[in-house]
Amino acid sequence: MEPEGTLESEGSEKSLFSSQQDYEESQETDETGPENPLLQPALTGDVEGLQKIFEDPEHPHHEHAMQLLLEEDIVGRNLLYAACMAGKSDVIRALAKYGVNLNEKTARGYTLLHCAAAWGRLETLKALVELDVDIEALNFRGEKARDVAARYSQTECVHFLDWADARLILKKFIIKSSLIVTEPEKGPGKLLKDDKNTILNACRMKNEWLETHPEASISELFEQKQQLEEIMTPILTKMSTPRFAIP
Repeated sequence: MEPEGTLESEGSEKSLFSSQQDYEESQETDETGPENPLLQPALTGDVEGLQKIFEDPEHPHHEHAMQLLLEEDIVGRNLLYAACMAGKSDVIRALAKYGVNLNEKTARGYTLLHCAAAWGRLETLKALVELDVDIEALNFRGEKARDVAARYSQTECVHFLDWADARLILKKFIIKSSLIVTEPEKGPGKLLKDDKNTILNACRMKNEWLETHPEASISELFEQKQQLEEIMTPILTKMSTPRFAIP
């Protein structure tokens, strides 16, 4: 692992600002310039205040609400990052409704998920994953959010992101399996009708299982994937085996 001093000198998401106060200071335009009017509501979790700015045409900042939200500091972080640093999950959920890009990256490739992971904001991580952010996004070090959480010893965040990754792996395998039926040209060969029904039923059952088991453990998720693999393997083997005509 690189020494902490090296991490700071390269501008990691956590070390660049040691407090919310530092972030506030970074958002000032100059010594006498006004603070971004969205900053305090974002840091304090004032969802109603934010909604009023975005939705009330009479509010003095309504016309420029999105521009204010997306204003960036010197490393490319907007106010969504401030909300992540502060652990304001409700703010993230509220602002997501206005169509902001929750996968936007900073100059060094950090996403909101990376930021929440570095600061150990477990509930914010959960909110972002519920909002379907890209948990596989990489920063300039080639790190996922899970790796950043590990670097800062955020144990609970590491475990949660491992769990989120296990769910994603299962989802991807279900989609990949179903594509053999819906897009047969991507399969290794001709698909028999009985096998087609077997695949569709298996994928449907696994999707239903995911929906009805939101708290499933990592081991349970991998078990479900293994079960689907056991169904798919003989079908794929059969599809890829040449059939010779009987003379």
